[in-house]
Amino acid sequence: MPASTARIAVIGAGVFGSWTAEHLRRAGHQVTLLDMEGPAHNRASSGGESRMTRGAYGKDAIYTRMALDSLKEWKALSATAGLPILIPNGVLFFFPEEQAYLTDSIAAHRALGLPSELLDGPAMARRFPMIDFSGVRAGIFEPGFGALMASRAVQTLVRNYVAAGGEFRHELTHFPQHGGPLKSIQFASGSTLEADAFVFALGPWLPKHFPDLLGSRIFATRQEIFYFAPPEGDRRFLPYVMPGWADFNAGDMYYGFPDLEARGVKFAHDKHGVAVDPDIQSREHTQAALDEVIAFRDRRFPLLRGAPLTGAEVCQYENSSNGDFLIDRHPAMPNVVLVGGGSGHGFKHGPEVGRLAAELALSGGVQSEPRFSLATKGDTQHREVH
Repeated sequence: MPASTARIAVIGAGVFGSWTAEHLRRAGHQVTLLDMEGPAHNRASSGGESRMTRGAYGKDAIYTRMALDSLKEWKALSATAGLPILIPNGVLFFFPEEQAYLTDSIAAHRALGLPSELLDGPAMARRFPMIDFSGVRAGIFEPGFGALMASRAVQTLVRNYVAAGGEFRHELTHFPQHGGPLKSIQFASGSTLEADAFVFALGPWLPKHFPDLLGSRIFATRQEIFYFAPPEGDRRFLPYVMPGWADFNAGDMYYGFPDLEARGVKFAHDKHGVAVDPDIQSREHTQAALDEVIAFRDRRFPLLRGAPLTGAEVCQYENSSNGDFLIDRHPAMPNVVLVGGGSGHGFKHGPEVGRLAAELALSGGVQSEPRFSLATKGDTQHREVH
């Protein structure tokens, strides 16, 4: 790798790819960011309305640190946008009993100086009256974290990147699979782009482009999200009153957001759906998933019983086998870096994932964090990061 300016191509303008391109641009390199359909398009895992940013990760304190470091970048990006990207309405995780995930999260937060609060059921009921805490014994509230407006975040990031001198190309690309360094990629128009290094951050398309290497290591699964109208005039479901939340529900987790920008109160079931192809999966919600969410909603949020459905989204997770990210070199193409495996929790970490991927693309070395290496990704889904 040249010691001064390198030519680097980043393929995939989701949250991981866009932050990688931005970190490379800041380092003074000649960067071209590419995407077949545009930044955070409506089929991408980085698309859609909102994502949670939080620091509660149980024993996995590496993600607490990454979330905290990324939060600084999200705040700075939000300050450049006409509409907010970060909505710091806080995040509440609650549990039927005090368990290791909770105590480990609190310990990690104390070590990092985070002002997170350990709350019991009655304290949460007084503070968050929009939620029925029956059967809940403990929770952790994280002020300062909250919601990231997903598509807006990535599109603003790419806009700023281009304004600062980065190049973005909205084109379909092809590239040869072979051993040895990759020399160039080809556009559908027939033109080529040569570069010193390449970063592929393709989300659920990563295993489709590298089937022999990643076809059984990155799993795309269907996820359904629903929005409901709050009661008219009820301010309890507005941001800054209602936090982002997750009910660990004895291992069967649900999560959601308040009524962000009048879209509706958001609900999702955090379970891996059926395996899907992101190019052809149906984007229409299923009645079974809606019924499942409504049953949970009516139990935990009784003020929303009978609330009309205002919207639904179908997207996908791209899961690694254990929930850890993939940030590593291609074993046969040393100047190619593979980035993916967001596993449903990756969006908030975009700035730090991008920084790590940029460093790896420039260093010529190996991944310094073993958890993000290709070698740790197996063929069987067993997510351990939540």
